[in-house]
Amino acid sequence: AFDYAVDAHQHQRRKSGEAYIFHPISVAKIVASEIGLDAISIASALIHDVVEDNSDHSLEKIEKEFGKNISKIVDGLTKIGKLSTKGYSDVSIQAENYRKMLLTLNDDVRVIIIKIADRLHNMQTLSSMPYEKQIQKASETLYIYSPIAHRIGLYDVKSELEDLGLKYTEPELFYDIKSKIEDSKDEQDRYIKNFSRRITDKLRKEDLNFKTSGRPKSIYSIREKILKKNISFEEIYDKFAIRVVYKSNPESEKFIAWKIYSIITDHFTPNPLRLRDWITSPKSNGYEALHIT
Repeated sequence: AFDYAVDAHQHQRRKSGEAYIFHPISVAKIVASEIGLDAISIASALIHDVVEDNSDHSLEKIEKEFGKNISKIVDGLTKIGKLSTKGYSDVSIQAENYRKMLLTLNDDVRVIIIKIADRLHNMQTLSSMPYEKQIQKASETLYIYSPIAHRIGLYDVKSELEDLGLKYTEPELFYDIKSKIEDSKDEQDRYIKNFSRRITDKLRKEDLNFKTSGRPKSIYSIREKILKKNISFEEIYDKFAIRVVYKSNPESEKFIAWKIYSIITDHFTPNPLRLRDWITSPKSNGYEALHIT
């Protein structure tokens, strides 16, 4: 698939001037390392633009070369690529594409996941596009692609798409929040490290099989809080999250969650109004967790 893509795109360049082949390679890397899909998906990502960009490469030729599965995925990606968003209002774009994408989704979910990876790389390299195109792609990303990434469960990809979308639609706000996050980064990293260390020490004594990780909230989610609650950056008190993921059998998982909660709240004062119990009542998409501020 790699050799096939190199051959098909050999005379093409992107708007930035670099050889076009770097785009499918980057999409395949996202599909492989960030999302963790199979060999069929990686091969499909490498040749995902071949049919659309080159009349010499038909779906029949791809099916003959790579088999039915890959040609079907490439066909789905080519069809999405042909969807035009010109002439629609924002809401219509969202509804129209959302509907068509969900139809594709029912056939093979890999099509939509590769498309999301394709959009992520396009957003990462959007600076070489003309201004109007930047706004159009960024708005489309916020309206269509990040909600679908969220729905499928690609939360890291969703966050990156949202931040990149905001960077072009509201640059002043984006850079303002970004610089404030960077200013407080060292202090925040120290806090996360200290917090995690104290929790880890206590949990180890309980013989639990777990790991902890800390992450700052995305720029987009901080912006949502600022707008929704009409508060300043300084007034947001949960700018980062710490996650404790543990192993257990189904019978004990609820009990262990509350045990961990009890250990944490022995050392840090909880805000009872901010307790979210998605273990007793999981979210509709199957998400189960206990959240506390």
